Amino acid sequence: MANILIIDDDDAFREGLVETVQDLGHTTLAARSGEDALERLRVTPPPDCIFLDFRLPGADGLAVLESLRGIASLRTVPVVMLTAHATSDNTIGAMRLGAFEHLTKPVGREDIAALLERILSTHADAPDAGAFSDEAQPGEPRLLGVSEAMRDVQKRIGRAAGTSSTVLITGETGTGKEVAARVLHLASARAAGPFVAVNCAAIPDELLESELFGHGKGAFTGAHAERRGRFEAAHGGTLFLDEVGDMPLAMQAKLLRVLQERQITPLGTNRVVDVDVRVVAATHRDLNRMVSAGTFRQDLLYRLNVIPLDMPPLRERVADILPLAEHFLSMLASSPDAARKHLSADAQRLLVTLAWPGNVRELANAMERASALAPGPLLTRDDFAFLFDTAIAPADTIPSGFAELPLGEAVERLERAMILRALALTNGNRAEAARRLGISRQSLYTRMASLGLSDSA
Repeated sequence: MANILIIDDDDAFREGLVETVQDLGHTTLAARSGEDALERLRVTPPPDCIFLDFRLPGADGLAVLESLRGIASLRTVPVVMLTAHATSDNTIGAMRLGAFEHLTKPVGREDIAALLERILSTHADAPDAGAFSDEAQPGEPRLLGVSEAMRDVQKRIGRAAGTSSTVLITGETGTGKEVAARVLHLASARAAGPFVAVNCAAIPDELLESELFGHGKGAFTGAHAERRGRFEAAHGGTLFLDEVGDMPLAMQAKLLRVLQERQITPLGTNRVVDVDVRVVAATHRDLNRMVSAGTFRQDLLYRLNVIPLDMPPLRERVADILPLAEHFLSMLASSPDAARKHLSADAQRLLVTLAWPGNVRELANAMERASALAPGPLLTRDDFAFLFDTAIAPADTIPSGFAELPLGEAVERLERAMILRALALTNGNRAEAARRLGISRQSLYTRMASLGLSDSA
């Protein structure tokens, strides 16, 4: 039996949660505000778990969580943040301050029971809050999304922000890997330092070493002066190595040495430079497969993949498509001469049925193109004809992003996309989705289970 503190100003929700927790065999303590809760905690033993609402009278939930983390006896108490409207900011903010979980109301009894069992069985210490940057300001990169897949990404970024460990971001092209890296940087204690991005695929192999580590005067033809590399430029901050899977093997060995020793030697010099840099790497390639093929070092993969972060493709985040589309339209209307445009119902239905092989980048491009060419303020299905115009897309054309995949993986991705599309069109009605796909309902269940969609779709 555990003692659970519940902090929420919504009387009905608080009382319902108290009743649920008590029915599960635990004792409860309730408070309507953060100030009330902190006052009670001064005269009572630390609880085993705290449920904390995000929106409270007076200090909000994040401020209360920060206060809890400043009290030695409460620093490791698991805190579950609650919110009626999850956003990337409040999710990342909660997780970076050491919240155990972040839930969206309403929360079912089974979810509460499973969560409490996980909390009470692990007895894991929550990390200290440490020194963190302020909340993201308008105009700063945001990881938008309300789907469960994106909420998981936001939570992992929040947890990673409290460390300086190397992060490896994987995902298809266009899923927002650099945005995730920038959000992680801004949420970390290094936010005041520089964020330096390097696209390893865009720099010729013979110049990559100089680009990363710098060079001395006369190090090679054309080196007329000493030049700092990107590692030095990122000192005290974050170095983002995009498309690290395209790095040549010889350069991989040198990067491994830097990650191990935290020192660089500029090309053509004997000067050794200490660097305090958090490395965040990203790739759309399958590095494990590259290791098996001998084109990527296994020891480097171990060094990079300390904290893995996989960015889900847009076709697996159907719930995020329309909010993202409206966000891009809002951004396009930020200029003084631009009028805000909106999506019609038929346009919305179209957008959620598409597979989006180019992911979020393709969606942003589609919004800009349709907005620029549409004659009126309401974007209709016809304004997105370029997305499904078969006249310019022959039947034997391989969709973008599929050409480099092994046949089995390409077929699996296409099957997953078609099932998600059918479920979106039928509002989750699996029998109707099976009919649209031309298969039996049992066959649909079997395929969904093999693709790992049984619980998410």
